[in-house]
Amino acid sequence: MATETVPTLADIEAARTRIATLARATPVYSSETLSRLAGRRVFLKAENLQRTGSFKIRGAVNKIASLTDAERAAGVVTASAGNHGQAVALAAREAGVRATVLMPQDAPMAKVEATRNYGAEIVLVGDGYDEAQAAAQERVNAGATLVHAFEDEAVIAGQGTLGLELAEQLGEEVETVVVPVGGGGLASGI
Repeated sequence: MATETVPTLADIEAARTRIATLARATPVYSSETLSRLAGRRVFLKAENLQRTGSFKIRGAVNKIASLTDAERAAGVVTASAGNHGQAVALAAREAGVRATVLMPQDAPMAKVEATRNYGAEIVLVGDGYDEAQAAAQERVNAGATLVHAFEDEAVIAGQGTLGLELAEQLGEEVETVVVPVGGGGLASGI
């Protein structure tokens, strides 16, 4: 599954409203060490202060808040080795939606337990993410709604709210934004 469209600025602004109850606006801190190394001021967005410890909560909350009543009733499913699964579990719990997270068998136990503690059913399957994703797709075929970690327009829009915050917090000071890329959802949103 590949996302064929990208969210608009209006989609990201609407996402900010939907996620406000669970995702925090995180602070930006300057880094003296990185600024010295880069030869310019460097700021860091403290997404580690989100309830689940990462930006992933933004996309998960937006996706789950965007579900129809029928989709909510069917429950959600995702594949994750940790952070996204935790975010989906918390977002689903708070929305009263059943969540199943398929995780690789070698997922860190701390991530597995945190996801379980947020209320999701955990299924350990396969040796890596791709096998967990394939197993999640089987659940989608049985009726659950997939909350993909990065190939989903609503997830991308939710994660894009981080970019809105950066623009507001730093304004004219922003010349370059460096974004880590795993699947690409955060980078696409920003």
